Amino acid sequence: MLEWEVDINPLLIKRIKKLIKRIIYFTYFEYLYQFGFFRSKLRKSKSNLPLRWIDRYPVLTDRTKKTGFDAHYIYHPAWAARILAASNPAIHVDISSSLHFCSIVSSFVNVEFYDYRPAKLELDNLTCKFADITKLPFSDNSLVSLSCMHVVEHIGLGRYGDLLDPDGDLKAIAELQRVVKPGGDLIFVVPVGKPRICFNAHRIYDPISILKYFKNMELIEFAVVTDESQFKRHVSPDAYMNQKYACGCYYFRRLMN
Repeated sequence: MLEWEVDINPLLIKRIKKLIKRIIYFTYFEYLYQFGFFRSKLRKSKSNLPLRWIDRYPVLTDRTKKTGFDAHYIYHPAWAARILAASNPAIHVDISSSLHFCSIVSSFVNVEFYDYRPAKLELDNLTCKFADITKLPFSDNSLVSLSCMHVVEHIGLGRYGDLLDPDGDLKAIAELQRVVKPGGDLIFVVPVGKPRICFNAHRIYDPISILKYFKNMELIEFAVVTDESQFKRHVSPDAYMNQKYACGCYYFRRLMN
């Protein structure tokens, strides 16, 4: 008999409750009132912009005291961008990380972006190409600067049309190590905490296990976004083994042969 576990992210529950509260607070009826009131005031406006019911676009959940954000996807690209600004490589290669990250850092470093589902982005200093992270199209020991952030936890789960493979993440990690030049840098990000697979979304890793997987790498810096959405730099991975769904940020350097 199969025993099913329901593993619900407490942060998701909190966000849903906030969303329901906002909708109750700012109902569609209030929107209707404001539409009519604004249209009557618009006659005296100098903007001369038409306001028509057919063009309505109700947004009912943005009346908040503070601007909300996804802590994982704000902090880890910002952290990585600061590392690249300091290291200033001639060319940086990224494997499937956030498009926001690749497009922004291409303003100050040449970026080659590779993805299983390549993006049609056209910007100076940015090229976008296809790659399978389990079979990277690079020679051994060839890349000076490489990043792969919030990617490996998905590999082999089929979420993005890739083949099901229980060892897909380990194959990807082996490829990342293979292509980095001795003395070269790797910026690597995955969810960390109590290890488990949340099929088919992602895996969550023991933060110490990542150090064991990257046996050919030296850890230069570890940073984390905690379950409480706090961002901390230069901390020890073993302090975050009991997190539910933290963001582990690893800055590695390939060991010299």
